[in-house]
Amino acid sequence: MDHHDIRWVKSSYSGGSGTECVEAARFSTRTAVRDSKRPDGPRISFGSSTWADFVRAIQHDAL
Repeated sequence: MDHHDIRWVKSSYSGGSGTECVEAARFSTRTAVRDSKRPDGPRISFGSSTWADFVRAIQHDAL
């Protein structure tokens, strides 16, 4: 898959000022994360179970 074909989704928790924008892209076994202000910049990826744990932790803290 060409990296331009990847569907990046902006986090609903990103700041409204445009200074805190995180985007994620899901793959079959991993989730990649990048700074939306630097789309060609560095990216990190997490295995599916690690990403799910991270999301659960954020959701738990938001309650």
